[in-house]
Amino acid sequence: MKARLLVLGVVISAVGARAQDAGVEEVEIVDVDDVTQGYTPSEEQAHETLRLTGYIDVGFVKATGDGTSYVPDDTRAPLDYGVDPFATAVNSRGDVASTSSGERWTNGFRPRSVGIGGNPSFLINTASADVRFQPRGLPIFAFARVQLMPRLLPTGDQTRIELQQAFGRVSPFSSQEFALFLGKFDSVFGIEYLENEANLRTGITPSLIARYTTGHSLGAKAFYRVQLPSAMSALSVNAALTNNGTRIEALVPPDGSVVGVPVLSGRAGYELNLQHVQAKVGVSGLYGPRNDQRSPGARQLALGVDARLNWSGLSVAGELLRLVDEPGPLAGKVTGQGPAELASGFQVWGGWARVAYTLPWKNEVLTGLTLYGRYDRRHAAFEGYTEVRTQRFTVGARIDLFELLALKAEGVLNAELGGAPAVDNDVFTASAVFTW
Repeated sequence: MKARLLVLGVVISAVGARAQDAGVEEVEIVDVDDVTQGYTPSEEQAHETLRLTGYIDVGFVKATGDGTSYVPDDTRAPLDYGVDPFATAVNSRGDVASTSSGERWTNGFRPRSVGIGGNPSFLINTASADVRFQPRGLPIFAFARVQLMPRLLPTGDQTRIELQQAFGRVSPFSSQEFALFLGKFDSVFGIEYLENEANLRTGITPSLIARYTTGHSLGAKAFYRVQLPSAMSALSVNAALTNNGTRIEALVPPDGSVVGVPVLSGRAGYELNLQHVQAKVGVSGLYGPRNDQRSPGARQLALGVDARLNWSGLSVAGELLRLVDEPGPLAGKVTGQGPAELASGFQVWGGWARVAYTLPWKNEVLTGLTLYGRYDRRHAAFEGYTEVRTQRFTVGARIDLFELLALKAEGVLNAELGGAPAVDNDVFTASAVFTW
């Protein structure tokens, strides 16, 4: 499997190199990740006061081994502290092929699963429906997103329904880029949350640090951006006060405060917008109580930096993260998937870097062809346990047709560098995303 995926990477790299050597004309870069919206489409795109949109993500996946990162003869406990259970992600949600531990004890450090193990399978990754309301002439905007995820669980077929976002936004000043949000909304930490949705993500699977930065939050948020026309630049601040911080709901529940004290998170950014070049950098931070245990004195702290560069079809982006959890002094842990026993101390540093190239081959049918590669690194340790060090190479391609259908194919090569036993846990995944 590794050999086939490496061949795929070589072929993709060669095609990209030939396209660049051909001396093609430059194409204008379109900025699609306006931080005022995250991945929620702007109301300026809608002519109707009330508008319905959405997408369907249909996948085909094959994970090697048994679809987990667990080794059959690993007797350490809890088992999920000594490996990375998130490594075998198969879709843009970060769901893995399997989380089955063979009745060995785990302690809530688990993603959601599609339940297929190492079997090749078709999947409905997500069926997503959006509704937005923009009264004409008023500075108020309302948005809600509901998603359905059919899954095969040990108890049988089940479809999980999630209210992923539901917020109102007020823009009180028509002359200023200032907005207040109230409800359940995107993360404000880093940049990967901008590609949470399958129809907007260049590739398929999220990075190894996405679990810490891309979760949806319930609370209040404020955004402000000031344009600097003489310098062709802009400065922005995005800040939120929420129940849970920025981790995904599988790890930390967002829909209620367990400790009664909110978490503060935010990002400050600078952007340079030239005719053919766009560059953005940002610094993010998070501080507050852990919402996966019941003591307000157990704190979490995260710092991050990010950067993006777009130039003539070439896109380079990356992000670095450092996060520390203090141990919870009380027994028990609360996750979005149920209770666990230990609220252990935890620390992680990691990051990712991605290079993508969109070829200038475009017509009424073929509206985009992008080749990409990403490198991830993660070093993490629970208090009292060995540090787990992993890396990942991801290569893939995306074809856009009629601006309504995205076809993607991706190979994911995982590697255990230390602290975890070597395991066969690579993934091939493909996706067809229909946007409506």
